[in-house]
Amino acid sequence: MGFTLDNKTYDLLKWIAMIVLPALGTLYFALASIWGLPYGEQIVGTITAIDTFLGALLGVSTNNYNNKYVDSE
Repeated sequence: MGFTLDNKTYDLLKWIAMIVLPALGTLYFALASIWGLPYGEQIVGTITAIDTFLGALLGVSTNNYNNKYVDSE
């Protein structure tokens, strides 16, 4: 009945999506501006796209979990 993640995987991916990727994107953007690192816009855009996709997967998993377990109570 759809795509759901186990709790451990969900928690890890949520931590990556909410903490790691935004922090990494911000860090690279700042360092690229300060130090003239290459492809700042492209790298930060890629990180943001990956983060958005990961957020969508987590949203689908949450919705499927809620429909399967919460609504059946």
